[in-house]
Amino acid sequence: MKSIPKLIRHFIATMLLSSVLILILNFTLLALFLSSQMPNSHPWQTADEVAGHLLWSESGYSLPENTALELKNSDIWAILIDDKTMQVVWKTDNLPGTVPTSYSASDIAGLTRGYIDDYPTFTGKAEAGLVVLGFPKDSFWKHMWPSWDYHLIAGLPNTILSVLAVNIALIFLIYVYTNSRLLRSVTPIVSGIQSLPTAQSIHIKEKGLLSELAVSINKTSEILQSQSRQLRKKETARANWIAGVSHDIRTPLSMVMGYAGQLESDRRIPEDGRIKAAVIVNQSGRIRNLVNDLNLASKLEYNMQPLHPEKQNLVAIVRQVVVDFINMDIDNRHPIEWTTDESLTVCIAEIDKDLIKRAVGNLIQNCMNHNEQGCHIFVRVMAEKQNCMVVVADDGVGISEEQIEKLNHSPHYMVCDENTWNQRHGLGLLIVRQIAAAHGGTAQIGRSPSGGFSVRIILPMPI
Repeated sequence: MKSIPKLIRHFIATMLLSSVLILILNFTLLALFLSSQMPNSHPWQTADEVAGHLLWSESGYSLPENTALELKNSDIWAILIDDKTMQVVWKTDNLPGTVPTSYSASDIAGLTRGYIDDYPTFTGKAEAGLVVLGFPKDSFWKHMWPSWDYHLIAGLPNTILSVLAVNIALIFLIYVYTNSRLLRSVTPIVSGIQSLPTAQSIHIKEKGLLSELAVSINKTSEILQSQSRQLRKKETARANWIAGVSHDIRTPLSMVMGYAGQLESDRRIPEDGRIKAAVIVNQSGRIRNLVNDLNLASKLEYNMQPLHPEKQNLVAIVRQVVVDFINMDIDNRHPIEWTTDESLTVCIAEIDKDLIKRAVGNLIQNCMNHNEQGCHIFVRVMAEKQNCMVVVADDGVGISEEQIEKLNHSPHYMVCDENTWNQRHGLGLLIVRQIAAAHGGTAQIGRSPSGGFSVRIILPMPI
């Protein structure tokens, strides 16, 4: 785009000009502000100097004339508290009448860190006691050891707001002055970009500094509108097709399964014929399950499947699914091992019981379907970090790392090899992931410790 270099130079020049002016203004204001503060900005040092200059004579304690004059000119009073008696044994003439002349240890601790009668106090160690200086009430704002000039803290909010207001006004004036044409071009562009995700039809006037960008946005809007219409048609057609197939196939499929079942049990038919009839029954059952899976996957994808979440013990639910499968495994080709820690008897999750049983059942059935020669299946429930987890794994043939990566990041699980009769992982895993997502959880596919296939369902515990 030809206007890009021009825009870059424009913004760089504006940024540099604004930065230089703001730095100059801030340094100037800082210098003026600091120059207006009171000269005595080291009260602790002053207190130490007074304590060092305090002299004892037979007539009592006294200060050198220049030190006493400095305290008087700064309106600072001073006292000396004796270490032994905790009484004031010396004071300046300007000591306020509200200042105590007797102190306890807790009083000493308080005045060292804070105030006496709202006078900010600072201390210095003398030979015979503690010298305390009291500054004017509006001179310092004390916070533990650090101290700041009173006017600095009192006026800080107004100072910050004033500096901020000046900076904002200066930036605004520079921006408006140098970018008025650009602003007129950017406003419709920004509005158009913000409207793109809403699928609204957009048309921006193709003029100004960013006319080329306006043309691109208009073309993008037209493409998105066209794609959106085509996608809606495809999704509608797919949903209608699934619903129609599901409805129309049930009756003839029931008849096929019924007649095939009768032929399978008819002893007058040769054994070879009964075996073929059994195959028909078995494959018809697979077709029925596939139709049911298609229906459920479609409903979950479009949020049409009603959820009935309740607080349930996930351990008990998964154990029941395992028991049901164990009872059905008559030939013991797929023995299931319950590997849940015996100490974990309860793991509460807010779930739809039937859907979770369906997800766990799909995973166990998936292990059986893809290991026809037999395998061990391991089922475990765990509780970690406010999550309930169900792990279903096997020691069967497993899959490669590349396939695991693809399954974890694919929008669906319809993954086959060249043999179209050998479906590797289909709707079963898709439904598991959809059920987990419907409960605010996730499903993670990986390799089991024994090299087989493993799926972990993670469901959040109720708060």
